[in-house]
Amino acid sequence: MPFERVHADALRFDPAARESPYSLLVNRMSPSAGTRGHGDAVFQTLHYLRHLEAIGAPVLNGRAAYEVELSKAAQASLAAELGIAYPRTRVVATTADAVRAAEELAFPVLVKPNIGGSGAGIRSFDTVEELRAAEAELELGLDGTALVQERISAEGDTVVRIEILDGEFLYAIRLRLLPGSFNLCPADYCELPGVADGVSGRGLPVERFDPPEEAIDDAKRLVAAAGMDLGGVEYLVDARDGTPTFYDVNALSNFVADAANVIGFDPFVNLVDLIVERAGALVAA
Repeated sequence: MPFERVHADALRFDPAARESPYSLLVNRMSPSAGTRGHGDAVFQTLHYLRHLEAIGAPVLNGRAAYEVELSKAAQASLAAELGIAYPRTRVVATTADAVRAAEELAFPVLVKPNIGGSGAGIRSFDTVEELRAAEAELELGLDGTALVQERISAEGDTVVRIEILDGEFLYAIRLRLLPGSFNLCPADYCELPGVADGVSGRGLPVERFDPPEEAIDDAKRLVAAAGMDLGGVEYLVDARDGTPTFYDVNALSNFVADAANVIGFDPFVNLVDLIVERAGALVAA
């Protein structure tokens, strides 16, 4: 299919325009762009997606999906609305509030920017004294907002990411963490503390995994409620009581590296099929 790359850091649009030049736009913008010098593009993309929605332009992972992607606070609220287990959390707007909020939770706690990605800016604290001593160094992120969250120990030192495409289960991967790690990012490129090449303690970054049906159903509900056509949802099993606890919802996925060997197929084929179906139907109409 003919296509055009629309670079998020060079977006220009006419707010008076009533039609889009594209049969379909596919939103691949990442909130972690701010860690790579493209923070301005995060909000410019949001403005563009709002405009596209207003004029009825078709978008794969449009404004609603992107707003949930951008906000860990929104993800926590969404999980609460759906009755899905999520770490106890407080949302704060100042570093001083982080200390006060943490006193309402059980230590250890994590402090993470509301707009993050790839584990960027997350800090772990075992005591309120440690947190108070680091108050001036905390990162609130691009929107001046942060989450203070109870740090949950993952049963078996593993986390799982479930990929949902067009409302259906696509695949799941499991990452084995270093014991005590708090960087729960399951992507291949995420750095793990103490491991120079970014692999897990077993020597493999990820492995195929078959989650229980209940976890898959919860992932589907989260992705649907977020308005996502494509979404990756991450969870761990709480070592204290065995509860599957979700902690991240992503509208952007680069999928697993070496997919043919890890999960047995190339998920980009499925994604492209969906794009062709959506764009082709719109062109035909």
